[in-house]
Amino acid sequence: MAVIEIKVPDIGDYSDVPVIEVLVAVGDSVAKDQGLVTLESDKATLEVPSSAAGVVKELKVKIGDTLSEGAVVLLLETEGEAAAPAPAKAETKAAAAPAAAAPGSKPPVTPSHRAPAEPAAPKPALASGKTADIECKMVVLGAGPGGYTAAFRAADLGLDTVLIERYASLGGVCLNVGCIPSKALLHAAAVIDEVAHAGDFGVDFGRPKITLDKLREYKEKVVGKLTGGLASMAKQRKVRTVTGVATFVSPNELEIVGADGKTQLLRFEHCIIAAGSQAVKLPNFPWDDKRVMDSTDALELHDIPKTLLVVGGGIIGLEMATVYSALGSKVTVVEFMDQLMPGADKDLVKPLADRLKKQGVEVHLKTKATDVKADKTGITVGFEAAAEGEKPALAATTYDRVLVAVGRSPNGKKIGADKAGVTVTERGFIPVDRQMRTNVPHIFAIGDIVGNPMLAHKATHEGKLAAEVAAGEKKEWVARVIPSVAYTNPEIAWVGVTETEAKAKGLKVGVAKFPWAASGRAIGIGRTEGFTKLIFDEETHRIIGGAIVGVHAGDLLAEIGLAIEMGAEAEDIGHTIHAHPTLSESVGMAAEVYDGTITDLYIPKKK
Repeated sequence: MAVIEIKVPDIGDYSDVPVIEVLVAVGDSVAKDQGLVTLESDKATLEVPSSAAGVVKELKVKIGDTLSEGAVVLLLETEGEAAAPAPAKAETKAAAAPAAAAPGSKPPVTPSHRAPAEPAAPKPALASGKTADIECKMVVLGAGPGGYTAAFRAADLGLDTVLIERYASLGGVCLNVGCIPSKALLHAAAVIDEVAHAGDFGVDFGRPKITLDKLREYKEKVVGKLTGGLASMAKQRKVRTVTGVATFVSPNELEIVGADGKTQLLRFEHCIIAAGSQAVKLPNFPWDDKRVMDSTDALELHDIPKTLLVVGGGIIGLEMATVYSALGSKVTVVEFMDQLMPGADKDLVKPLADRLKKQGVEVHLKTKATDVKADKTGITVGFEAAAEGEKPALAATTYDRVLVAVGRSPNGKKIGADKAGVTVTERGFIPVDRQMRTNVPHIFAIGDIVGNPMLAHKATHEGKLAAEVAAGEKKEWVARVIPSVAYTNPEIAWVGVTETEAKAKGLKVGVAKFPWAASGRAIGIGRTEGFTKLIFDEETHRIIGGAIVGVHAGDLLAEIGLAIEMGAEAEDIGHTIHAHPTLSESVGMAAEVYDGTITDLYIPKKK
């Protein structure tokens, strides 16, 4: 073994170029020509590639450092002599990734933000030797947003593709029993809430009458329109769809069990695993009682319970609390942590918490649900304080229904991945490299199953990338940020570095807020509780994060994400003319707050 210095190669006329992203960490395995750090100057982005394969021993740079040709980026432990290989030439942001590995080779798998470090790879099973019922160039396991995107992209690139889905219609959890039906119900909840407050500006309506059959029909119509469109696009692309549950039997074979119990053997050259996740079911709850629900059950709208307990104050729990509260249920939310929506900045959550309180939703933090019992009168739940020795804020109470929304777990251990030799972590995640490749070169994995955040838009990005790499294109993951949105009322949305994260990492940042109380548009619609927050690197003045709380926050967030991807400075955002009066102009005004040029607020100058 030898340790060599990896240096910045010839980068043309550039010098003292700032590091805006470090792509690897100590202990990571890297391939030759793999990107190590991203540099940016005059809006031109460069990736410094590794001139050799090995393991990162020591990082010599950090975000904010400036580099020139010949600067040492890191120390790399390699096999062989200590003489450093000739440096490669730096490539642009669309830099080529390592070429697709030949069958039988084992490229290093880079631990990433997706899944934790992997255990030893299992020994794959031998091929079945049976005649295959289906043969294809590419098979995609799971037809959620990531899966169908991967399948459609693979077909567009000329690969004979099969798409396997356990549901009768395409779309996976998201379209069938997740993000799409929940947003349809949240729209109904928002209309109810808006009508309830219309009297504030002189328009009075009677008490809303909820017809559950029609509401369910509306929800199913929304789902059907989207899933039907997917089926049509699959047919147009000649993607073969198979309904059933698939498991690996060897590195190139899957067994598919249909609803009728019949099995089919599928043989493939490439596979993309998009098998998703499932709701976590806490062990102390009586799951055989239909009054105890997970998020899928809650979307069925069996009835409108008089009382509903939501266990878990994360995004899913709060979205469903919003729906059922608007429909007329008395909702109680218990959360084990010390704030709602753990992971989001506390100031973002406060306007939502205040509004929930006004709507009569009872929230108890640092509280754990225990001693759950079902009888004819309802579901009785006892509570404990999160901290030992403290008295719980809530006494044992009986509820008509209980929704458990404490997260999701990946399905990595449910697909027979060990038979294919694919590594799966103890928690069920599948580690992948920056090309979405598993430890088995011809098998890729995407979406929830490769790690947090478990978001549909992350999965679609990964699915497209995996299909392109499998088709021979030289690409790798280059997106800097992944946005998150809670479709509550008000909505909460954030992207990039959060204020909490910046403080924890000791980053020197500047935070600028523009309150919606100063927004003409927000005042006009009577929703001034929100604000827009931007986070800037103090040294470069480039935006590294941002968040919005307020109506349509999710729709407004994209500008911030794009600004981060483009390395925009506060001045760039502030000088972009935004239409007036709009909620989106709050982004430009927040940039002006940071820049000190805001005229829509009076901010005393620092002495």
